[in-house]
Amino acid sequence: MTTDAISPVMRGLTAYIAQAMGADLPAPVAAKAKHHLLDTLASMISGAHLPAGKVAVDYGRSQAGPAEALIAGSSAVVSAVNAAQANGITAHADETDDSHFASRSHLGCAVVPAALAMAEREGCNGLALLKAVVLGYDVGGRFTGAVGGDRFYEAGHSTHSFAPLFGSAAAVGALSGFSEQELRWLLSYTAQQASGVNCWQRDADHIEKGFDFGGMAARNTVAAATMVQAGFTGVDDVFSGERNFFFTYAPDDAKPENLLDKLGERYEIMETNIKKWTVGSPIQAVLDSTQALILEHDLGPDDIAEIIIRMSDKESHVVDNRHMAEINLQHLTSVMVLDRTVSFATAHDDARMEAADIQAMKKRITLTPESNLPRRQPIIDIVTSAGRTLNHRTMAVRGTPANPMDQQEVADKAFDLLSDILGANKATGLIEQVWNIEQVANVRDLREFMMPKN
Repeated sequence: MTTDAISPVMRGLTAYIAQAMGADLPAPVAAKAKHHLLDTLASMISGAHLPAGKVAVDYGRSQAGPAEALIAGSSAVVSAVNAAQANGITAHADETDDSHFASRSHLGCAVVPAALAMAEREGCNGLALLKAVVLGYDVGGRFTGAVGGDRFYEAGHSTHSFAPLFGSAAAVGALSGFSEQELRWLLSYTAQQASGVNCWQRDADHIEKGFDFGGMAARNTVAAATMVQAGFTGVDDVFSGERNFFFTYAPDDAKPENLLDKLGERYEIMETNIKKWTVGSPIQAVLDSTQALILEHDLGPDDIAEIIIRMSDKESHVVDNRHMAEINLQHLTSVMVLDRTVSFATAHDDARMEAADIQAMKKRITLTPESNLPRRQPIIDIVTSAGRTLNHRTMAVRGTPANPMDQQEVADKAFDLLSDILGANKATGLIEQVWNIEQVANVRDLREFMMPKN
């Protein structure tokens, strides 16, 4: 295929990726990117010690390969491909990591592990890692709009797998220093590995979900990059021509031009959520509103006769009385009433789900799905024992672009996730390394801060 036959979208996208390492990041974008880098590293390290993460770490150790990249939260240094997969799974071993609303995906749990593994393999500096992460969010964040959004999801494809895949490809391609031609081959091998069926909702143990959301995309793109590095060639433009990617996945409503929409002007990392609460996304606003009401009116368990939660029917089923604490709406609402907050430890205390005070509180909670409510904007009514009805609706959850967490809040969340595993000194050290990531000469120097305390 001649250069003239390459589609404008492919030309524009590969040109942008190829120059990303040489472009400056606007200061607010760099600052927000550090928040997401730290938040994802903390999710990886804490997730490595949860059930899904333990399986991923053990599997990564068993596959090993050349010592190229660390499985964070462990002492295992394995191949970049195996580290990317393990870290992708641990990053989404539960509901701690960030999420991007427009693409209907969790970008960080794939983009950061893929970028980190490639940066370690190549010996890149911290600034290169940060730029690659921003780039990954930009490409991944635009992907769902290019394949028809909701229609793509309703057809059974998993946006949570596809969007992070292409974002990760951009990140590892930039860190590999690929030419535009090599990037076209990278994207072709990426497209051939595109996969994901949204039956992940039926995964009871959050193990396959961790793979589907993070591990698969991170692994596939690092593998594709190392193949191109080894001399693999491929299709020059998988996005256009006969039987192309969009023909296959979005035959009626493809908008490949969305991949270039305001690229370099609108940074998707600025539109990405960081979770204040380490629980499922649909529960975030419920906890915000419940805490606001109980603190404002000084309510204890005995003051509450009933809590009515009205939630979009598009997401209520995801969190309705699930068997895992961190995605069980009724349980976590009960914890908030009893404790007045929800920590990482209490959100993951499955044994507490059977406690008598929790069970008693859950009986007073009613979840009502409603078709006219938008996602992530539930309405909370608390009926007091005195007969008053108190109402609250969180329109912008803390940690969303309209109500962002500040640097100290992000650091506090990370320390809560990290300190038990790394120890206070290492946890503080990793946080400081990320805040000053531009000064990190080689990303491999971060390894000592991501291994468990002795």
